[in-house]
Amino acid sequence: MGYITEILIAPSASVNMVPKEKVRAVPGKGLEGDRYYVGAGTFSPQPQQPDFEITLIEQENVYAFAANSGLPFTASQSRRNIVTSGVQLNELVGQEFRLGEVRVRGIRLCEPCSHLAKTTFPETLKGLVHKGGLRAQILSEGEIRVGDQVLPS
Repeated sequence: MGYITEILIAPSASVNMVPKEKVRAVPGKGLEGDRYYVGAGTFSPQPQQPDFEITLIEQENVYAFAANSGLPFTASQSRRNIVTSGVQLNELVGQEFRLGEVRVRGIRLCEPCSHLAKTTFPETLKGLVHKGGLRAQILSEGEIRVGDQVLPS
């Protein structure tokens, strides 16, 4: 399929995303060190919901939005955790797949929201519709690394 180009986490909702070379994924929690892991994300549901454990976005969609809009939009600004290349994430809704050694299940599309538009550019609301990424549930514990393949489970 494809591979992971970036891993991004933020310890709280109000700080910039931090790039990591690897991160531990924990079922029922999320990515260690990330705001949703500890329930401190902007939209952290209580109790925790599976579709808030990990988010992914296609590097190609980030680049296309930036090029088409003329705006300096980056993967880090998308606030998604895993940036992929060579993967059609929309096709993984309802599917199990692997991020390296970690099994995950695609739950639903991660559409752009008003919070993203406020923290970046209003144009993201229209420009990233159906291209804003994927919300997924972590099914097995393990490390995810930059360069890991994204493969069918």
